[in-house]
Amino acid sequence: MAKLFFLLSGEHPTLPFSELKSILEAEGHTYQILERLTQVLRVEANVDSVKSVKSRSAMTRVCCLELFSCDAVLAEILENMRSASLEGFIEQDESFAARVRRIRGATPHLIGVELECKLGELVLNKVKKTKVNLTAPQKTFFGILTDNRFVFGLKIAEISPKPFVERRPRKRPFFHPTAMPAKLARCMVNLAQPKKDDLLLDPFCGTASILVEAWLIGCHAVGFDVQPHMVRGSLQNLLHYGVKPEGIAVADARHLPVVRVDCIVTDPPYGRSATTLGWGTRQIVEDFLSAIEDVLPKGRRICMASPKSIRIGKIGKELGFKHVES
Repeated sequence: MAKLFFLLSGEHPTLPFSELKSILEAEGHTYQILERLTQVLRVEANVDSVKSVKSRSAMTRVCCLELFSCDAVLAEILENMRSASLEGFIEQDESFAARVRRIRGATPHLIGVELECKLGELVLNKVKKTKVNLTAPQKTFFGILTDNRFVFGLKIAEISPKPFVERRPRKRPFFHPTAMPAKLARCMVNLAQPKKDDLLLDPFCGTASILVEAWLIGCHAVGFDVQPHMVRGSLQNLLHYGVKPEGIAVADARHLPVVRVDCIVTDPPYGRSATTLGWGTRQIVEDFLSAIEDVLPKGRRICMASPKSIRIGKIGKELGFKHVES
């Protein structure tokens, strides 16, 4: 077990944290939360857990092996750095850079560039023959100022948002205004905690955003939609990304043609651009949840997008589900 910290995207107050924890749990990694800060989660876990986060997460940006954490006070930061052991962090002759990220204007009295220089000097003093390389370092030490705290360590993974941008709805062969962005679809898939080779169902598959993201993390995917043209469009998008679905068909979510799945991730139709065939959104959700009692094993998860107005948590509880988060 090691101390790790993760820099999360700031696009939502809770989803990035929930996604990260769900990935660790889905992949079977034991972990303990040490501290939750704005856009930062400190945990104790196996270093191998970073591979799982890197391969799955949509809302994690940087993963680091922690060297120390302390209050965001210059003297305290430098004292922690002086007393820290760099064994296992950097070897002789390796080049490095020290970088500091400030979250939402935290600790404005500390100047990031100056802090980087001071920390870099201490690394140089501690490790023989190492050298600074700001353009292509072999190792990058990474610090974060947030909530009057400072966390510092060695960057061991960085997750680019670019692939999700490349899979945005407008870049797919089949587009519909209700299409879910790839990043949110991936996050929802992770929140359902599927394991590799699990069978994931999207009963309102639309343009296949969720099915694509599920397949990309190693799940088997099956999707249904009541609209034939949406099913055709879904298949077009799936083939575009090389996805081989277990099944894609026209079907009513209230009468699912499946016996068993491992998890469900879906975005039921609502709003002006969605077609509900005359059903109200609340009615659709209630009928769908009632229909999956024998399809989804106990203890497995559903992650569903819905308007706050229908109070999905309340509906789920009334139908015998445990509300985890909303």
